[in-house]
Amino acid sequence: MGRMSDEVPELPEYAERVLEVAEHIPPGRVMTYGDVAEWLGEGGPRQVGRVMALYGGSVPWWRVVRSDGTLLSGHEPRALQHYRTEGTPLRQAPPGAEGHVPRLDMRRARWDGAADGAGGGAHI
Repeated sequence: MGRMSDEVPELPEYAERVLEVAEHIPPGRVMTYGDVAEWLGEGGPRQVGRVMALYGGSVPWWRVVRSDGTLLSGHEPRALQHYRTEGTPLRQAPPGAEGHVPRLDMRRARWDGAADGAGGGAHI
């Protein structure tokens, strides 16, 4: 019978880079999957989403979001708790929205990678 290795498999280099960007997003701010891909100059929103789905549990996953501001399906309560704790700008859900779950206010919450978290200036 073979013995299982205690070694943790190494993360793919692209995944490490995506997770590093996620770790640098300040509390109360977000980047879209496409923003992260553009920042890295590699991949696209789907590739970033895949990395976050597979490996994102160890970083502030709630700060990498869909471009329309909708919350990650199935994770809304946990994400909302983080957003409210961090003061992330939210918009009320429209009256007909299922579950009346708020959305992120992307105009105010979106971060461009500036060191001060307010936009412009030095990058990560």
